[in-house]
Amino acid sequence: MSQAASTIQAKTHERSSLMNHDVKRRIKGSVMTGIMYACAAFTVLLLIGLLGYIFVKGLPEITWQLLSTKPSVLRDTIGILPNILNTLYIILLTLVIALPLGVGAAVYLTEYSKSPRFSAIIEFATETLAGIPSIIYGLVGMLVFVQILGFGTSLLSGSLTLVIMILPTIIRTTQESLKTVPQSYREGALGLGATKWHMIRTIILPCSLPGIVTGCILSIGRIVGESAALLFTAGSATIIADNILEAFTRGGGTLSVALYIYAGERAEFEVAFAIAAILLILVFILNCAAKLAQRALSRKYN
Repeated sequence: MSQAASTIQAKTHERSSLMNHDVKRRIKGSVMTGIMYACAAFTVLLLIGLLGYIFVKGLPEITWQLLSTKPSVLRDTIGILPNILNTLYIILLTLVIALPLGVGAAVYLTEYSKSPRFSAIIEFATETLAGIPSIIYGLVGMLVFVQILGFGTSLLSGSLTLVIMILPTIIRTTQESLKTVPQSYREGALGLGATKWHMIRTIILPCSLPGIVTGCILSIGRIVGESAALLFTAGSATIIADNILEAFTRGGGTLSVALYIYAGERAEFEVAFAIAAILLILVFILNCAAKLAQRALSRKYN
């Protein structure tokens, strides 16, 4: 009788300890969930507050004259049309050069390289380059492209400098996206008789489009927001060229450079907030265009 009672008591104690453990586990889970929700809410509120403050201060200052004219001392007018055009020119040329190079390098490292040690060295180098301050890129760009190669202070020098800056981002994001494609896709395509390049072009790259677009969006954000490197290589001129080819041979300030000049040197904060709002709208439009291009390409290959 005493043995049965002790058995019942032991089972009761075990059940009680299990219930206490389950209660503690639920409490810990609820606390961690609450902390994560709080962090997410804080991040969203911070973003909304930042964007709201910029738009509230900047949107009322945006006028058609500001967007469609260039600054003139004689007329005492302020315009940012040259800065908008220079920004678009630099984005276009930088992406045209950097995207093929970055995606090609990532494809080689993931699909063709047979030396894991060599790939590891390149990956370490790209991660190191991604962490270098932009002012150093600006100094190197001024020394190499402006002086040694003789391109002068121009949008071409600025674009080539930005190509070096964003290449690590494009390579790493594309490479990680390529690694997520299942190995069975490769084996199935090669088993059906496809060449390696045909397999990469028709299967691997379409499956990696989200990562490539992510790298493109991050690159656009860095191009649009860069000012330190462009001050050394592209300058801050506000001249409107007659055509796009002539524009790349001349110096010109982008919107971020104009923002720095109006806020830091002229203390015209109303214009600076207007430029900041325009930058946010421009980045949003370009990101939406990248997403639409991704969907169009996905429908084409699927």
